[in-house]
Amino acid sequence: MTALRPSSQLPRDVAKNDMNTLFTEEAISRGGRWGSLQAPDTLWYVKLSNPIDADGEKNGPSPELLFAGAYAACFHGALLNAAKKLSTAVIDSMVRARVSLIDDDQGGYRLAVELHAQLPGIDPTQVLRVMDEAHRTCPYSKALRGDTTVKLEAD
Repeated sequence: MTALRPSSQLPRDVAKNDMNTLFTEEAISRGGRWGSLQAPDTLWYVKLSNPIDADGEKNGPSPELLFAGAYAACFHGALLNAAKKLSTAVIDSMVRARVSLIDDDQGGYRLAVELHAQLPGIDPTQVLRVMDEAHRTCPYSKALRGDTTVKLEAD
């Protein structure tokens, strides 16, 4: 078994790039979609479940659910920043991410994402402007560009 190295021990070109790295997070998977995820420092541990299993038993979240939660939180931060940039006062906002696992035409899988935002009291046209700006700057949105369809919806 290969020992895992903390990110501080990774080669410089892996741990850093030419940009200013603000922080690096790490997760360990054991057993793939039917296994578990944990942080190297054991701050958190989660047993995974695969929704397409024949037995239908759900022992924990799917990787897509965890991704949906992470994307929703990241996009929500970008949304608040975009609202401020566009001089749009936001109170009690909410972001919901729906992540679907879909078959692709090459025998593999892809993700499809829907991001829904509620900005109470804001005109839906302005909500979509704020969402577009957030989608332009959100790190998760940037990471998915070109290979994943991300649909933006003002609720």
